[in-house]
Amino acid sequence: MTGSDVLTDAFDRISELVHAAAGGLSADQLAYRADPDANSIGWLVWHLTRVQDDHVSAVRGAEQAWIERGWVERFALPFDTDATGYGHSSDEVGAVRVGSDELLLAYFDDVHSHTVSYVRQLTAADLARIVDDRWDPPVTLSARLVSVISDDIQHAGQSAFIRGIVERR
Repeated sequence: MTGSDVLTDAFDRISELVHAAAGGLSADQLAYRADPDANSIGWLVWHLTRVQDDHVSAVRGAEQAWIERGWVERFALPFDTDATGYGHSSDEVGAVRVGSDELLLAYFDDVHSHTVSYVRQLTAADLARIVDDRWDPPVTLSARLVSVISDDIQHAGQSAFIRGIVERR
């Protein structure tokens, strides 16, 4: 098994987690917040997808699906085009109202498909490439992808926890 295989498996597992957490929920369930400052499933899945789209597109040298494939217009959120949710206030979290689980998961699936297509073809030399020299030590492609995976897993797990609350209400 190669490093590429391991990373692909991790991204595929995230897909399973995201679908289990958000699939079949109504717009109100996706927007549910356990308290006024808590994140919703809709925001968490949108955010993890935006970060993956942003980071993987950057290392691929490609335009984000959010922009290139018109997701920004379909979601019609009140944010700048480049917003990923990082640093969002409670009000901004609340502004992420997703019309349906189908829309949210379609965007996630689009990003996931492009991520896995890219990751599958990476070699060991590719994974060692420096993608960000603003850090000490500089960030390699493998470290950047693991960072995305870590963030995605955390937010998918949070979404699953919130789904449990929603289903028990």
